[in-house]
Order: sequence, then C-alpha cells, then structure tokens
Amino acid sequence: MEWLFPYLVLLPSLIFSFCTSQDNLVPGKSISANQTLISSNGTFALGFFRPENSTKYFLGIWYDKLPKLTVVWVANRESPLDSPGVFTLRTDGNLVVLLDVEASAPVWSTNLVLDAAKNGTTGLLTDTGNFVLRSGEETLWESFDHPSDTILPGMKISLNKLTGQQSCLTSWATLDDPRPGKFTLCIDPKGLQAYIWEDNSIQKWRIAMYIGRDSRSVFGNPGGSAFSLSYNFDVDKAYLTYSVSNSSLKMRVLLNPSGQIELLLWISKTWYQLWKAPADNCDFYDRCGPYGACRKNESLSSPCKCLTGFKAKFSNQWDMQDWSSGCVREKALTCSNAMEGYFSKLEGVKLPDHSVIFEDRSKDECNSECHQSCSCTAYAYVNATEGSNTGTCMQWFSDLIDLVENYDIITTHDIFIRVHDSKLGRIAGRMSEIIRNVGAGGGKNDTEIPLFGLGSILAATNNFSEANKLGEGGFGPVYKGILPENQEVAVKRLSKKSRQGHHEFMNELKLIAKLQHTNLVRLLGCCMEQEEMILIYEYMPNRSLDKFLFDSSEKTNLDWVTRFRIIEGVAQGVLYIHKYSRLKIIHRDLKASNVFGYMSPEYALYGYISEKLDVYSFGVLLLEIVSGKRNASFYHFENSLTLARWVWELWKEGRAVEVIDTSVRHTCRTHEALRCIHVGLLCVQETPADRPTMSSVIHMLEAHEATSIPPSKEPAFSTFKNATPVTIYSNNAVTITLPEAR
Repeated sequence: MEWLFPYLVLLPSLIFSFCTSQDNLVPGKSISANQTLISSNGTFALGFFRPENSTKYFLGIWYDKLPKLTVVWVANRESPLDSPGVFTLRTDGNLVVLLDVEASAPVWSTNLVLDAAKNGTTGLLTDTGNFVLRSGEETLWESFDHPSDTILPGMKISLNKLTGQQSCLTSWATLDDPRPGKFTLCIDPKGLQAYIWEDNSIQKWRIAMYIGRDSRSVFGNPGGSAFSLSYNFDVDKAYLTYSVSNSSLKMRVLLNPSGQIELLLWISKTWYQLWKAPADNCDFYDRCGPYGACRKNESLSSPCKCLTGFKAKFSNQWDMQDWSSGCVREKALTCSNAMEGYFSKLEGVKLPDHSVIFEDRSKDECNSECHQSCSCTAYAYVNATEGSNTGTCMQWFSDLIDLVENYDIITTHDIFIRVHDSKLGRIAGRMSEIIRNVGAGGGKNDTEIPLFGLGSILAATNNFSEANKLGEGGFGPVYKGILPENQEVAVKRLSKKSRQGHHEFMNELKLIAKLQHTNLVRLLGCCMEQEEMILIYEYMPNRSLDKFLFDSSEKTNLDWVTRFRIIEGVAQGVLYIHKYSRLKIIHRDLKASNVFGYMSPEYALYGYISEKLDVYSFGVLLLEIVSGKRNASFYHFENSLTLARWVWELWKEGRAVEVIDTSVRHTCRTHEALRCIHVGLLCVQETPADRPTMSSVIHMLEAHEATSIPPSKEPAFSTFKNATPVTIYSNNAVTITLPEAR
C-alpha cells in the first residue's frame, strides 16, 4: 500500500452540546440538547450537534476534548432535525431519536424485535467509540455495524455472503452536511475486494485483491506502534478492518465527500493525511482500458502502456490522452488448439478485476488448467498458507482490466498472460542482441558485458543455497558465488516477486556498464536464461555498513578515522554519479545496507526527483554514521520521531557532542565530528534549495574552519508544519537509479 501523503485536512466547524453525563443509557433516561454521554476514558462523546453552516441537527459520536472536533458516527443522517431532539432507550429495548419528549414516532431507531426476556437493555458508549446496546453480557446492536463515513480501529466493512447484507461507508454530502453523499465503500458481492462506488453504479476505485481467508498486512507507524490491516474472506462472510497497536494514537479512516478514502492521524492539534486513494491516474478504476497497464508513480506523458503481445486500439491514443480505449492483441488467438499461445509473465502488479477463484490448487495444476483452456486469458497463483503445497489459483476468462504496475509491494502478485507464440519468439530472439549492444551504446571505448551461463551461476552459488545467501532486498536475494578461477562474486538474482521487469533490468545493465569509480561496485557480467535475470558484481568481503554500524558487538570496529573515511568515500561516489559519470544518475536509495533509503520530503510526498533527493539521504546516513543510531526505528529513542529532530534539538541547545556515538566520543576528533553533524543538518533541510550540492558537501567536510559552513536551519520532519513526522525509508538492499542525459 503507498500511504504517506500528509496534507492538512479541513474539517467543518461544528456546534456541540456541552453538558456531560455518564457513559451509559438506561431505560427511561434520555439525552437532549444540553447533555452528552462521555466514554469512560474521556475519548469519545455522544450527543446532538449542528454543523456551523447548517440549520439541521444530528445525533452523533465525536472525539471529545480535541481543538478540532471531529464526528465519527451519525445516527439520523436521512432524517435531520430542525432543532435538538431527544435520544432515549425505550421500554421495548430499542434506542430511538425523537423530535421531542412528546413525540411517539421516532425519526431514527435500532428497530430490534426483542422478546420479553431481553427488554432489560442498556446502551453504553465504549472507549473505542462504539455505542452498544446490551442485554446482560449479550450485544444486541452496535454502531460499529452501521458505519457512517468513518472507520475507527476495530470497526468492520463487511459482507454476509449468505444474506447479502452489507456494512458500507457512505460519504457526507458535503463537509458541512452529514446526510448521505454520492460515494460508498463496500465489499463486492463476490467477497474478494472492496470498491468505492459513485452513485451506487460507477466504480471509482478498487482495493488490491487480497488472497487468503485470514490475511493481514502490518505497516510501521509513528510513535512506535504498528498499523495492521486485516482481510477475512471465508465461505460465509468477508470483512475489512484495521487495528493500531498503540491505543493512545487517534487514527481514523474517512470516505470524504469527494470520494477519496483517507487514513488520518491526529498529530499536534491537526489531522494529518497519511494516505489517500484514489490519489493519481492509476488509482482510478480501469484507467487504461482492456489489456492496458497503468504505470503508477512514473513521470510519463501517458501513464498507460499495452501488455506484451498487445497494441493500442487506436493509433496515437496515448498521446491524445485517450486512456480508456485500451489495447487489442497484435495477433489474434484462433483457439483451434486449446494449447495455443504462450504465457508472458508480468511481475509485481495489482491483479486485474473479474478473476475466477479456485481454492486448494497446486501451482502446476493452476498453470496446466489455464494452458488447456483457450478461453483462459491469464492466471496467477498465490500460496496463501506457509508450508502448504496448495494455494489459491486465479484465472481470467475475459478482458484484463484495472491492472497496475508499480503498486505497493504488499498487495502485488505475478500474473501470466496468454499471448501468441510469435510475439514471445521475437522477444527471446532479441535479448542476446540487446545485451551485446549494451556496451556499444556508450561509445567505442566501452567493453561488452560478459554473459554467464545459468549452469555456471548455479555451480558458483551451490544452487542458490541459503548458506551462500548474503542478504535480500526489494528486488531479490544476493548470493556469494565462487567462479572456477576462485574469484569471489556477488550474484544478484532478480526475485520473481520483484516489480523490476526486463526493461528495468536492461536499464540497470546499461547504467552500471558506464560507471567506473573506485567507490562504486563493479558489474562483472549478467545471465538471462529460463526466465532468470541475474547480475554478477564484484564481491565486497567487508559486508555492508549497517552490519557494523548498528550492531553493538561490531560498532567498536568502526573507529572515528574509519567512519570519516566512509563519509568522504560515499560523498565522492555520489558526486561522481551526479556530475562526472557519462550519464547523470540519481541514486534514490542511498542507505547503510548498500553503501540507506531515507526519502526526502518532496519525493515522499509529491514524487519530485532531483539531485537534492540523494543529498537528503546522504545527510541522514551521515548522522547515522556519527551517532551510531538507526534512523528507521528512531521513534523508540528519547521520544523523538526522527533522528534529525533529535540531533537538531541537541544542536540548538549546544549539546551536539551528545550526538556522537559513545563508542568513539572520547577518541574522535571532536571538531571533525561536529562539522559532520553540521553538514548532515544542512543536507536534511526541508526545502531542496536549502540543501547543498554534493560538491559543496565535500568542500565543507574538508574545511578546517567552521565559519566557512553556513548556519543550519530546522531540518525536515522535525516539526509538524507541513509534513507528518514520519521518516519514510526503503527496505530495498539494491540500487535504484534514475538516468538523465548530460
């Protein structure tokens, strides 16, 4: 899931009642205009409210004691009142909203039919924001089963597959009008995924398909907690819910009046938007039409492309921004033979809509069944149960729509798409020619990249044994290998779950072939056989920096002289790819494990890419090297949310010496370490223009007078002015590059 887009959320001003009551409602008691129920921990309140720009009154639940009052549930959305009403628990056991104490017909009711034994009911506002109606220990009704526009932790969006009963979100009509709006978020009748619908007829957004009867995704979160998203799809019911391990955090999911689903977190007197969808072109349902793939987060004139074996339905349609027409086969399948066609593998995508699900299939069975049915246009396989030989087989028997590349890695899968054999034959025939020509593209002095056979790679790595594994990143594992002449190499095997395809693989070949610098790892060759894409690099015996820097038993091996030499070496390497290599390259994933992937605010929030992105990452890396503290988990330390914020607080208090790692603090050249801290703070400035170039960084690191370094301002993410205080990091252990022509 891509989920960090902090924008200020504008909320309607609301007028609430102020007099408080207890947290429960018993028969015969009522809540009127000047009364509220308050949950026992004081988090939530229930009562009547009126939006500031409205004359109507509603019964609702809101966060109590927040400067910006926020409604999370509304009872009488379809029947607003002209004046505050009465909320009461009738003797028949039902909760009702009345116009006044004299009224007999309710404007809203729980509408339960209860036997006499259950008439003794009680209403309770819980600390989770759920209002429940109970008879003894039995829950008869709860507001969590009837959401409005908000999902709180523990609330479910659900579907009963037997009865068809649904629990959906419905947006407000406007920011000031709680009446039902145009947009709903529901689980589809098949119970496999959720959609945002417009006017109950137009699909606007589809959540990625989740496989497994009890699937769970966990994401890191500010304050040392975890945000856990759960999907349960069993035979009778399906539901979507989430939880937060730190209950003190105020978090909610909102379907706003514009039809966007937002993840919101209360920080420093403001609701911040951590994620939203749809957020870009590729989020909108079926953006690129049949057999088109939408390339998410790429800076392209058109987000759409045709799948392998397909072409645009109309010429120049992408240039004309006609994205919905999609693609057609370059050569039609005749289906004269059930086995006709080959299958093109597309890796790491949001799977298309309208699949047919077959449970308890092996991978071979899934493959064979689709191959033997000419009407099967594609298949995908997910082994949902660890250690099982069977899993879920998905097959498609119609056009492939709403397929997205570069989607979040948590919810993506590989898909195999049926194409005519002639298309794949042309691709296979051209691969060796492309590789041979990689070197020639840079000029006559370039050398060709050696091709290794798969057999020699298997022998060198002992069949990719776990004993030879050096590590694993977002694009796949890396193994140590020994070639026949006893040359040690690092073998990067592109994972089948990676989103890097042939295009990205060839791009990396072309780029690295042109890089020659003592501080950059050297590419020795490549292998492309039997769907394997492998890069062979020189082996770095000293392991990656993070293995020493963040291990208490190893960090003593990094004295100050070594640390400063590493800082200067990394700086020189980044300067080379920015300024002196044949192609200007922006690394985008600089980190201690592949010397650090801490993204700058402008890239994390808006996708802006420049050299200053690498400068930001270098600044965080520099502060890590000096302090010996890992930025990615820094919220566990000193109650700070980022390393940069902690360093800044000590810097401005004149206590910067305390930043220096205790293992070198008393033996380092203090003035040199303080200069590094100063430069690191300059590199992590929020505005890219305030950050130095890598040339300036090297000049400042070599400077002997502190006065030659400009003063630092408050760094990015150290306050909550313009961004959520979450440092975004990459878990890749590989290089991501962006080339630019000189």
